[in-house]
Amino acid sequence: MSELVKSLHERVLLLTLNRPQARNALNNALLTQIADALDAAQQDSSIGAVVITGNERCFAAGADLQEMAEKDLAATLSDIRPRIWARIDAFTKPLIAAVNGYALGAGCEMALLCDVVVAGDNASFGLPEITLGIMPGAGGTQRLIRAVGKSLATQMVLTGKAINAQRAQQAGLVSEVHPAELTTEYALTLAAQMAKHSPLALQAAKQALRQSQEVSLSAGLAQERQLFTLLSATDDRREGIAAFLAKRQPDFKGR
Repeated sequence: MSELVKSLHERVLLLTLNRPQARNALNNALLTQIADALDAAQQDSSIGAVVITGNERCFAAGADLQEMAEKDLAATLSDIRPRIWARIDAFTKPLIAAVNGYALGAGCEMALLCDVVVAGDNASFGLPEITLGIMPGAGGTQRLIRAVGKSLATQMVLTGKAINAQRAQQAGLVSEVHPAELTTEYALTLAAQMAKHSPLALQAAKQALRQSQEVSLSAGLAQERQLFTLLSATDDRREGIAAFLAKRQPDFKGR
């Protein structure tokens, strides 16, 4: 049985983590399958957005500790894992996490990497690495503090304690909370709403939003305007305005 199940829902690709015996622990093999699936989706014009989910009890409970325990300093330095995470992070289409149950350690880091997080009311988010004598190593400290702020991020990282879905939504980590059995359905609906828009506009908007986390306000505003200006040369922009004026649905082609 595949550890990553792929299914297509019109223009949305659903990736389901499927290692129930390991609570969907993210080992290098599974991360590579995710990166490969996203690389393929990047090149497939029929796919407008991607949703990543687990099962109703667990999104992903962390990294694979058996795999981690085998790596000493030299092996950790040469580990391909950071390069796999970088491939996932390079995906330019909308990426939504549908989280039920535990999203801990690397599972929480996967959710943080996604553009939007939709959570079930049974979800919990945490970075418990400190309890193992280590710390987050796949973006946990950097993305969490940008998502929820200094105080809560520091509390979560230094205590290892998780927060529930409601607290995560209040803090800005999660955009929506739904009954667990409906989480994936709501995430697919949200992804479909995004996927119907111009692929070029989606990519540009996602790029501008991500840059806001890394550059000054003035630099971010300059890049936003540059991307806005570039879109003025696209067929999709002309189609979008023409469709609005004609009171019809636009037919975007990604050109």
